[in-house]
Amino acid sequence: MSYWDPIPTVWACVEGEPLPGLSEWVPAYNHSWDACPDVWQERNWRNVPGPFYGAMTDSCWVGRGVAPDHILYDDEYGLEFVYRQPRTPEETHRVMAAAWQDPMEGFQCDGDERWTPELVREWWRDRGRVREWAVALDRTWSVSKDEDEREAAGGARAYVAYIDDGLADYLRGYLFWLAERRPPAAGEPLPKL
Repeated sequence: MSYWDPIPTVWACVEGEPLPGLSEWVPAYNHSWDACPDVWQERNWRNVPGPFYGAMTDSCWVGRGVAPDHILYDDEYGLEFVYRQPRTPEETHRVMAAAWQDPMEGFQCDGDERWTPELVREWWRDRGRVREWAVALDRTWSVSKDEDEREAAGGARAYVAYIDDGLADYLRGYLFWLAERRPPAAGEPLPKL
């Protein structure tokens, strides 16, 4: 699968209702995406292009507890960002739960209105910088005395693996989505990165 649109899952959540299977993390939907501040210009450069992204998030390090396959922390301030976009309703709920725990409301899901094909391609051309950062983070945190840093080092390794295998296909599908606002049909050619 090259791209799956998580936004219908986001809008299907009813304010005040618990996220399926995640009530221990977020007892009820307590976040209005429409009311969030415009944080696009402050987004973390490590975010993978897609609808979800983190900007000036808190540094409580809670996102990986609920969405370890999607959220990672930077090493400078502990800000959270999205290193893999959700591909199923359950993954979307997990990313939403991570976002809703951020008291700074630094996550947003309006990336489809912000990313352009040119910006996606620019991010991809600069992926070496992101990969280099993640390799260095793993090298440092994997030997840390802090258990949370050692756990997060696994996220850095997963990010590198995703950059090396899988991310290009996702981004080509996302480029198609940005241009057509629909997933590609079987055998339909995808744009080049």
